[in-house]
Amino acid sequence: MMVYTHTDIGNGRSENQDSVETAVLGDAVFAVVCDGMGGSNAGKEASSRAAAIIRERVEKSYRTDYDSNKIRNLLVAAVKTANAVVYDLGSAVPEWSGMGTTCVAVFVRNGTVHTVNVGDSRAYLVTHEIRQITRDHSMVMNMFERGDITKEELKNHPKRNVITRAVGVAENVEPDYFENELPQNGAVILCTDGLSNYCDEGVIFRMTKDMPPEELAGGLVKIALDNGSGDNITAAVIK
Repeated sequence: MMVYTHTDIGNGRSENQDSVETAVLGDAVFAVVCDGMGGSNAGKEASSRAAAIIRERVEKSYRTDYDSNKIRNLLVAAVKTANAVVYDLGSAVPEWSGMGTTCVAVFVRNGTVHTVNVGDSRAYLVTHEIRQITRDHSMVMNMFERGDITKEELKNHPKRNVITRAVGVAENVEPDYFENELPQNGAVILCTDGLSNYCDEGVIFRMTKDMPPEELAGGLVKIALDNGSGDNITAAVIK
């Protein structure tokens, strides 16, 4: 397995507040993508700190004899550690008050995908079909699940960027955890909403099948740019 990444400031931003970190740990591959929020450089600080802390915690603590439960506990603990650090920073530095970041992290070993997420950055599993692994922690997802809006309305709703859970905005956070099988020739795509809002799942699926994996992250980002994404855009590919 290999992991490839690409990030871009996007068409309408003065700063890239996305962050991505990766690691190859013997028989395992890890990637984390974060999308920061907050002014005065707070968003960039939140995402970069969180991504680095999560990657460092996974690298230092992972052991090859870990079973699935220990991998789950490691990922959840890493996100909670990042949350504590970002929350303390936001409390200590006045101009960073309210800083936070989304987070999606994937650990793949022996054909199993272990995923944690907070916020609306996503992980997709691509096999003979494409399926979103994660569930968005967002206002519009809550509205959709209540039946207040349709799936099409969800994509373009004016409040689609309002998230209901983030790393660093509260003293405690509870990431979601998912476990999936990764078949031979399958792929995992991680991305921020700068990609998922401007590149639909059908396009991601076709490009994953047609492009070499080392070109895919950059190719997906280019599609989002061509489709007018004004947000920061980040993609990570594990295949």
